[in-house]
Amino acid sequence: MKISNNSMEKYFIIKGISDVHKLQLPLFLLVLTIYLITLGANMTIVLLIVLDRHLHTPMYFFLGNLSMMDMSCSTVALHRPLITFISRDRSVSFRSCFAQLYSFSALTCDELLILTAMSYDRFVAICNPLRYIVVMNNKVCSLLACMCWVIGFLNIIPCLLEISEFTCYTSLEVNHFFCDIMPIVKLSCNDTTNLELYIFIAGALFATFTPLVLTSISYVFIIRTILRIRSSSGKRKAFYTCSSHLTVVTLLYGTLSYQYFRPISSVSLESNKLYSLLNTAAVPILNPLIYSFKNKDVIAAMKRRFC
Repeated sequence: MKISNNSMEKYFIIKGISDVHKLQLPLFLLVLTIYLITLGANMTIVLLIVLDRHLHTPMYFFLGNLSMMDMSCSTVALHRPLITFISRDRSVSFRSCFAQLYSFSALTCDELLILTAMSYDRFVAICNPLRYIVVMNNKVCSLLACMCWVIGFLNIIPCLLEISEFTCYTSLEVNHFFCDIMPIVKLSCNDTTNLELYIFIAGALFATFTPLVLTSISYVFIIRTILRIRSSSGKRKAFYTCSSHLTVVTLLYGTLSYQYFRPISSVSLESNKLYSLLNTAAVPILNPLIYSFKNKDVIAAMKRRFC
């Protein structure tokens, strides 16, 4: 059944995480708990970085930006299932749906770019430590962070404009727990060839492949430098410095590649929901755990501020 964009009410129906009635309360409590932990952990990191002068370094500056992106991304994605459970209203206006789609896509792109900036920071710190303070000065760090935020939000605009021009849909029910790009495109009965091409070029090549290549280049030089270190303790310390970043990069790129960078016709929306839940719930919690709460500098800052 085709539904015209001009003759229908301008609302989508969000299907949610699960249709099973008995699972609604446990899922609500699970999502609420994950969301509160995400906000608490990342807000703690941001406050520590702002308040403690020992953490006023480029690495923690970029980490603070990553934490703000994680909080924003989780809020954009997870507020819808929470509101739906409380209000019992699964409808969302076209304008709100497109705003959520745009914000989530832009913030995801921002995260990939800020992780690239963090890999460059690690490259300078390990491969050129004597010039680290000069190269990664406040001006350079601020410029890199601003570029990450701006490019991410600009990159998604053409895609959003294309989606907003859809004239009809096969259904109004979005098989997801928030407005994401793949479920909306799957509903459209318009020709999506140009949109798929743009998603591939701007999303896969520019927003994902390019940051991945730049990150990989940084780590090629980092690993080559580490292997030249003679002392085993020096090698362990250098690898430990980069292990957190590599873990987050692998996890994020893995989930995003499965979700978005396949032909739309082959995308399974049910499996996509599971990966989206992992990407929007698990990854933002793991980032502060992997990066910060195992870091002796952050632990020392927590003791100074909270104890």
